[in-house]
Amino acid sequence: MNTYRVLEPTLKDILNGIQPLREDWVVRFKVIEELEDVVKSVESLRGSTVEPFGSFVSNLFTRWGDLDISIVLSNGSYISSAGKRRKQNLLEDVLKALRQRGGWQRLQFIPNARVPILKFENASISCDVSIDNMQGLMKSKFLFWINEIDRRFRDMVLLVKEWAKTHNINNPKTGSLNSYSLSLLVIFHFQTCVPAILPPLKEIYPRNVIDDLTGVRTDAERRIGEICAANISRYRSNKSRAINRNSLSELFISFLTKFYDISSKATELGICPFTGKWEEIRSNTRWLPRTYALFIEDPFEQPENTARAVSAANLMKISEAIQTTHHRLVTANQNQISFLGMLVRPRISRIIAGTPASNSSYTAGHQVRIPVGTPSYTSVHRVRTPVGTSSYMAGQHITTRSQTSRSVYSPSQAQFQTLNISPASHPSNLSSQTLNIRPASHTSNLSSQRMGSGSRNSTNERQENQTINSTRQRYVPHYHIQGQPAWRPKSDQ
Repeated sequence: MNTYRVLEPTLKDILNGIQPLREDWVVRFKVIEELEDVVKSVESLRGSTVEPFGSFVSNLFTRWGDLDISIVLSNGSYISSAGKRRKQNLLEDVLKALRQRGGWQRLQFIPNARVPILKFENASISCDVSIDNMQGLMKSKFLFWINEIDRRFRDMVLLVKEWAKTHNINNPKTGSLNSYSLSLLVIFHFQTCVPAILPPLKEIYPRNVIDDLTGVRTDAERRIGEICAANISRYRSNKSRAINRNSLSELFISFLTKFYDISSKATELGICPFTGKWEEIRSNTRWLPRTYALFIEDPFEQPENTARAVSAANLMKISEAIQTTHHRLVTANQNQISFLGMLVRPRISRIIAGTPASNSSYTAGHQVRIPVGTPSYTSVHRVRTPVGTSSYMAGQHITTRSQTSRSVYSPSQAQFQTLNISPASHPSNLSSQTLNIRPASHTSNLSSQRMGSGSRNSTNERQENQTINSTRQRYVPHYHIQGQPAWRPKSDQ
């Protein structure tokens, strides 16, 4: 089918254009470290830790993705449970400290949100800060684990999020879908494919996760992680399980087909990734009374509706975007330019125009240790590669029109290949890691610089490495049983 022949390399080119560069990781580490310094100066937050979560931790963010951060209060070794009023007061203290420190832009305090947040920008990165957001921290880890089951999950989430932004249906502030809901839609799609790519999430964790986040934090997280590790291992080792080998283009079009009539289905059915099924709303007492235009149940915090912000008018807009895109993609005689107009924003199209997909091997001249699960390591090479070849393999080179290419590492496919990665170099052990890189510019300017813009002196290089190594957060847990890794998934080949 001509659609798949043109769409497949187009989707891969889109991924090459939107997935994070190395500097996108570095600048976020820098923001986290700077906020940590501010928090240390706030008396009411003494002993607190600064921990990122969201798409940055689950490995589902793009180059322009926001950064979610939780300030976790000191409560001994136990999980803290601060009330809403206290969270509001503490965020006010942080706001005052940020203003006093200076250099933080677009400060905005939203105290009456369901979860009070403080918003700001730093180094062109939009950040949302909350207090004791253990739910967000745990959900991020679950998405990371799911991401590691099959590499196509991350690719689909990035593609769907960019498509949704293109059609202005990825903004809960205006009554459309948030990014978490879009990720759940991809999970649900992968659960209901034939054959299925992902299991119902109750087969990974059979209980409501949020209910089990009590007591000693390390014990609670270890229990949850070990259960998930065992169940994921069991699912992956099932020899009778049929393997879905659909391409990205096939999965993307079938995603649109599945939700083509979502506006009419939503009147009676809810989307339930926990069971992996469409569920009748009237038969589910947890979802009654029906007060939402669209119901996407949070599998980790049941029966919360992650799509509660979606209005009836915006549900129609979502449905129209799906139908219009589906029609355009399956129409005969389409080319990449017409596809890009439906799938990405104009600035992404301009990036893609100079970034053809490729399939050459990784030959970077650097030794790098990065956390397992980081989506891309980028360095500068001079290389020519054929247009339109596969970009799935770890360490491919992407050649731009200026002949500067990015070497992109795909950890879900090659966990410990090419970059001297060991099981120890996991985000949970980030404080002990080294990232021996040769960046093109200082971290304070990374958001506006491109790779390969010139040489660096050794002092600045050491400063950047120290910045990364001093970020001491436990991004994703790595569980061990009797000294051995309990689970290290690799994608189906």
